[in-house]
Amino acid sequence: MPDATMPVDSAREITNRILTHYTKHARDLPWRSLPGAPAPDPYRVWLSEIMLQQTTVAAVKPYFENFTRLWPNVNALAGAADEDVMRAWAGLGYYARARNLLACARHVRDQHGGYFPADEAALLLLPGVGGYTAAAITAIAFGKRAVVVDGNVERVMARLFAVEQLMPVAKPQLKLLMDALTPQARAGDFAQAVMDLGATICTPRSPSCSTCPVNIFCKGRPNAATFPRKAEKKAKPHRTGIAWWIENAGQVLLVTRPAKGLLGGMCALPSAGWDGSNFAPELAHSRCATIGTIEHVFTHFSLTLTVVKSSADTNIATALEGQWWPIDQIDNAGLPSVFAKAAMRATGGLE
Repeated sequence: MPDATMPVDSAREITNRILTHYTKHARDLPWRSLPGAPAPDPYRVWLSEIMLQQTTVAAVKPYFENFTRLWPNVNALAGAADEDVMRAWAGLGYYARARNLLACARHVRDQHGGYFPADEAALLLLPGVGGYTAAAITAIAFGKRAVVVDGNVERVMARLFAVEQLMPVAKPQLKLLMDALTPQARAGDFAQAVMDLGATICTPRSPSCSTCPVNIFCKGRPNAATFPRKAEKKAKPHRTGIAWWIENAGQVLLVTRPAKGLLGGMCALPSAGWDGSNFAPELAHSRCATIGTIEHVFTHFSLTLTVVKSSADTNIATALEGQWWPIDQIDNAGLPSVFAKAAMRATGGLE
């Protein structure tokens, strides 16, 4: 029973209404099998769920399609070169996900014969797979009952049952509510149905309550937009630094960032002053000019980078363990967004 005031019959009716709505209105997504179709490949479910963490569906679609074109199964991805995967991931953000993606693919290849385990507990042991992703693969790809809770689900549950606890303290309660509604059969469809409900109807700021299939049961409907309850956000700290655009004969110097840490393993411009890096500007020639600044927001801080343009001899690449990259092909370098902005500033492409 979802809560002390919700009869079992009402809970069952909520579940059935959500599933019926999903059957008629399911979003057609490249990683999804529509209701009634065979379950999707676990590889595609896993890949999409990793990509969708803290990222919108619209942003993920082209990346997912590119990844599955380049690496159509987990064994193909496991055999990919690290730098190729990081380059393909560039711009999607949260780059630890890309490193975990490779680690997980190789673990599945080496420890599971190239097949994802069908057990939720075993999935939890895979690199980079947490409770949500393990439950999603279990329910969606393998058709087993599992309780799948993402941000959309939490919002629907918080509103449906008018949960007053502040986030994130309310998370366990919201999972219990989803558990109470999740059916034994079609658990994967139900999970996707609630996610779709949150993404298309029970949206964060302007929920379309009049079109919701369970609006007659929704306790939070009079003040839906105020759920889930959240504490006031603290202001993000601000950092500053320098990004160096160092040219030589139509090429620009790029470096590979340390494997661990922020933007780990990514191709980047040399930089300093904002992330603990210690690029020595004296390695560049004295002909330096400040081009301008760029702004970027990370999860835990905002950043202002001053872009400095210079030139240098070719041996600086050896000293910094970097590489020279053709400037006219900089869009193909796989720079993460912050350095892509700096490159645009340096080349005049950012007003």
